[in-house]
Amino acid sequence: MYILGIESTCDETAAAVVQDGKTVVSNVIATSVQEQALYGGVVPEIASRRHAEYISGVVDKALEDAGLTIGEVDGVAVTFAPGLIGAVLVGVNYAKGLAYAAGKPLIPVHHLRGHIAANYLTHPDLQPPFLCLVASGGHSHIVMVEDWCRYRVLGRTVDDAAGEAFDKVARTLGLPYPGGPSVAAAAKQGDPHAYKLPTPHVEGKYNVSFSGLKTAVINEVHNAQQKGQTVSVPDMAASFQERIAQILAKKLLAAGADTGAKTIALAGGVAANGRLRQLVNDGAQKLGARVVLPELKYCGDNGAMIAAQGYYELKNGNVAGWDLNGLPTLPIDYQ
Repeated sequence: MYILGIESTCDETAAAVVQDGKTVVSNVIATSVQEQALYGGVVPEIASRRHAEYISGVVDKALEDAGLTIGEVDGVAVTFAPGLIGAVLVGVNYAKGLAYAAGKPLIPVHHLRGHIAANYLTHPDLQPPFLCLVASGGHSHIVMVEDWCRYRVLGRTVDDAAGEAFDKVARTLGLPYPGGPSVAAAAKQGDPHAYKLPTPHVEGKYNVSFSGLKTAVINEVHNAQQKGQTVSVPDMAASFQERIAQILAKKLLAAGADTGAKTIALAGGVAANGRLRQLVNDGAQKLGARVVLPELKYCGDNGAMIAAQGYYELKNGNVAGWDLNGLPTLPIDYQ
């Protein structure tokens, strides 16, 4: 079964064809990230305009690379929530028109479900149940994946997401957008113990908070500037990365220990962080759990993850009507 997946929730316009939820046949991405970097973050209006410009060509290229026509795919999957609403609507409306014209099922896919499904592309033998940390620019969740389309949220951020914190700290340190890769690159030359950063307290055993951590970095930099001193960018980047990775890994591994999870996975853009991967891998081995990590190319937003999850949504009977609308927010465990 071939599923065409379309993704447009942020600054990547992406389309892909995936076979049976596991085999990537084509994967095409156009991004406005360099343009967004001029502003230090995503400008929703610019992202929406670029999606409108790119989407037709990206979808055509995905089908061409797969050697298929739209008539030969079995369904059109599209991210309908959550995300920047203007950006989401570009993908949703294009997918609706395409599916309607071709007489194909329209498959609604939740963005975070898509990120989790990226692991099926890298590990075709992976099956629920498993525990997964989904960490990206807008989300940080610890989720028990009970079945292909059934999820139970154990913990989440109560304020900023991990990726959002990376972006804001990067901007404070004068590093380019997106913050995750630039902070990680700077951290390679730094001392992770140079600055003592706090571990924010939060209610809920598996919940996390990054607002106070981000503010601590900002205050440290501003205080140094007021005194005419300089902050070591590599040392601060390393200290911040170490703290945020420690927080995420500790909460995830605690959930793994308490639930007796046999498999622990990472997903989302922050899953590309090498230090987080190392901490989770080391901790999971001590628990006797298998560690599942997506390929780096599938950590960021892409169409293949949407097509992969779309396959399971279609098998589960989750088909949308032509009145499908985009949503800026929606829980991953929606029914």
